[in-house]
Amino acid sequence: MTTDAARPQERGRPQPSVPPSPRWSDDAVIYQIYPRSFADGDGDGVGDLRGTLDRLSHIVDLGVDAIWLSPFYPSPQNDAGYDVADYVDVDPLFGSLDDFDELVARAHDAGIRVIVDLVPNHTSSTHPWFQAALTAEAGDPARDLYVIRPGREGGDAPPNNWTSVFGGPAWTRLPGSDDWYLHIFDPTQPDLDWSNPAVHEEFADILRFWLDRGVDGFRVDVAHGLVKAEGLPDHVPALEASGEPVPSSSPTAASPFFDQDGVHEIYREWRRILDAYPGERILVAEAWVEPLERLFRYVRADEMDQAFNFTFLMAGWDAPGLARAIEGTFAAAAEVGAAPTWVLSNHDTVRHPSRFGVAEPPPHQRGIGPDDPQPDLTLGRRRASAMALIELGLPGSAYIYQGDELGLPEHTQLPASARRDPVYARSRGAELGRDGARTPYPWSASAPHLGFGTPAGEETWLPQPKGHSVLAHDIQNDDPESQLHLYRGLLRTRRELGMGRGAFAWHPLHDPRRGLLAFTVTTETAAVLVAANLSEVPIALPEAVGRPTLAASGPAAWDEGTLSGESAVWVPLA
Repeated sequence: MTTDAARPQERGRPQPSVPPSPRWSDDAVIYQIYPRSFADGDGDGVGDLRGTLDRLSHIVDLGVDAIWLSPFYPSPQNDAGYDVADYVDVDPLFGSLDDFDELVARAHDAGIRVIVDLVPNHTSSTHPWFQAALTAEAGDPARDLYVIRPGREGGDAPPNNWTSVFGGPAWTRLPGSDDWYLHIFDPTQPDLDWSNPAVHEEFADILRFWLDRGVDGFRVDVAHGLVKAEGLPDHVPALEASGEPVPSSSPTAASPFFDQDGVHEIYREWRRILDAYPGERILVAEAWVEPLERLFRYVRADEMDQAFNFTFLMAGWDAPGLARAIEGTFAAAAEVGAAPTWVLSNHDTVRHPSRFGVAEPPPHQRGIGPDDPQPDLTLGRRRASAMALIELGLPGSAYIYQGDELGLPEHTQLPASARRDPVYARSRGAELGRDGARTPYPWSASAPHLGFGTPAGEETWLPQPKGHSVLAHDIQNDDPESQLHLYRGLLRTRRELGMGRGAFAWHPLHDPRRGLLAFTVTTETAAVLVAANLSEVPIALPEAVGRPTLAASGPAAWDEGTLSGESAVWVPLA
């Protein structure tokens, strides 16, 4: 029984899946908090650090090892805080440095590490550095912090043909000048010039500021984008199989402004800074890079610790595709001696219960709107439960986006007037953007705004879907068969058996062509069969007959050795 994918592991023979070093991050489960949508502590309609503090017990009860906080820095909020105006403070919208320090201290007291977002590719156009660049004369060092270049055609045309990831041109002309500044994202997010040593020095100080406050690491936004090709050449796009060019805005398109070799020296510098601090401080790359071999260059021994596995995320509800993603991940990770990571959703992607509930999942940033085919949410949540057993069953580190543990779907009915994502405006509605994955967390089914913390009669920064009330935290907390209890149980079993550091091997039952993923995870105390049936028909697992289950994706998933369609189980083999 074989698949089309090459196998780096011999079937049935466990292979070391995680490096033997005792790094905490190698098998950590990390929970992403999107602060503006997690909990509102001051009643202004926007989540904040005080709200996160008030809900810290939920994170402790869930059983994760660390939290990752999306940006909370001072910002005009043109891109939900990814347009940073001050890297060493907290935006009053989210609280204060005292709130941050208290959150770190209380999380550490509970045994939870804290990772913060770092946005080094660009700043806000309101940042003092850029404001100084706007008024500086040519040759002034203030201008050299950013990618500012003379235009073509006497200054009337941009320096090259690059387009923004958010749509439209990637250059904006400086007022009263023939020079243009680069913004790979929104015009309010000018790109820093990492060929300038002064930029390196500024960020070394920024890293130390947060490390001195006790953070355990940094998730690095657009980690593949800091260095641009020498000379800023025009982008000659690759071609799709159809012969059409791959859009330069595609997150995985090869381009002169992504995945340049020079980025790696930056992370070697940062590695030396982090290693000078006690304990293990980590770097996590958000890098939309293909193939996996290039992605894992970011996690070589002297660079970063982890890179988000978007190949796994984008494989979808497809057994052969998932098998290839899993095999390729283990092979690429082994080449550099790194641990793999697994992720199903984050704040930039359509939530996976909705992706799994439509016949054709939307591309990155497209979103799902009222006029699109609507997800089958019963189907999507059933598949999401099964995928949780796959993700958390695999050795390595796993990421949970807030709401995954509730099975939250995308908000697909957002009106145009409610959308905040600059992607929507820049693309003139062609891309719906990411707002549907960012709506406020539902804590209580009967409270105003589902317990988010905003008073009745006030508006939350994004409206909540009506359907989220039945998925609220308090409802699921009282239901032993809920998604929330499933996640708690999976994390508890994973931790007790040491599955995150286990040895991976495909089981002889593994047959992606039939829709069956089957692998074993062998630890010092146990051997666990993880089986997921991605087909619609039941599949018999004779080797598991008579054995109890450690976990099942639903009450009807397992029946005396038969695995129901679109279901998954963990079965002890020893």
